[in-house]
Amino acid sequence: MRLLLMSDTHVPTRARDLPARLWDEVDAADVVIHAGDWMTLALFEALDARSKRLVACWGNNDGDDLRAVLPEVATVTLDGVRIGVVHETGQKANRERRMAAAYPDLDVLVFGHSHIPWDTTAENGMRLLNPGSPTDRRREPYCTYMTAEIAGGELVDVTLHRL
Repeated sequence: MRLLLMSDTHVPTRARDLPARLWDEVDAADVVIHAGDWMTLALFEALDARSKRLVACWGNNDGDDLRAVLPEVATVTLDGVRIGVVHETGQKANRERRMAAAYPDLDVLVFGHSHIPWDTTAENGMRLLNPGSPTDRRREPYCTYMTAEIAGGELVDVTLHRL
């Protein structure tokens, strides 16, 4: 099962649309995961229509229209892998410990907010992934997103892609 992970798309404030390469990834993915800061309901609707399956949450910059259709925390089990999606996790110091305590029943937590790619594993084995942003690199050298596979009940082949 192929996953596409993205966050902090900020359309149309940081870009008019998602990069064409990212739309190609949407078409190739079995599941698209978006960790918030969409900015407009129109992008959510377009991504939802084009995705085979969309798992997503709202972010701090998303208004009432998005909060009405998206949860603050989304959870899903895919091929036995328990995944959570949330926008904010707080400061990086002790993030793994805090998130393991906050989400003890997850195998993977996808988050956003900082626009900084992140891939670590908490002491309890939970994988924490931030795909960065495909449209607003902030202080990072590149805009980014991630892909991953679920095979045999495990998350494998997590890859950070530069745009």
